[in-house]
Amino acid sequence: MNKPFARMVGEYIAGIAGLLDLLSSLFQLALRLYVANVFFAAGLTKIRDFSSTVALFENEYMVPLLAPAQAAFIGTAAELILPVLLVLGLASRPVAAALFVFNIVAVVSYADIADAGVRDHVLWGLMLLVTVFYGPGRIAIDHLINKRFVHKN
Repeated sequence: MNKPFARMVGEYIAGIAGLLDLLSSLFQLALRLYVANVFFAAGLTKIRDFSSTVALFENEYMVPLLAPAQAAFIGTAAELILPVLLVLGLASRPVAAALFVFNIVAVVSYADIADAGVRDHVLWGLMLLVTVFYGPGRIAIDHLINKRFVHKN
């Protein structure tokens, strides 16, 4: 293999790797946006009629260890605050982990959940685990903080 051909192949592979890095960050952002929208929309629904939300927690959702009003407040707050942080990419891994646990509690506490609902929650949980294990990507405040203060290059 001659040197110019090897260099050309190396540059081609490096170019593809750079494109995949960019696409990876866009993919990670898309995952965060999708799952954040699901939880945020649920929070908006709960806050619109909070007395109905508390009634749901009294009669439908059996959240362990919390009084229904507390569970309703904490659940609604989590669904409104954590998705915003996830979209911004701020404290992404702990936020995604918290939403992952929240997601499990939602499935466990609602006895009448349909199979399709369980599948949705599994999908959302897997999407959250991508952020937990791989981080938010470059399109995130966490990346800027890490670049600026942790890895000063």
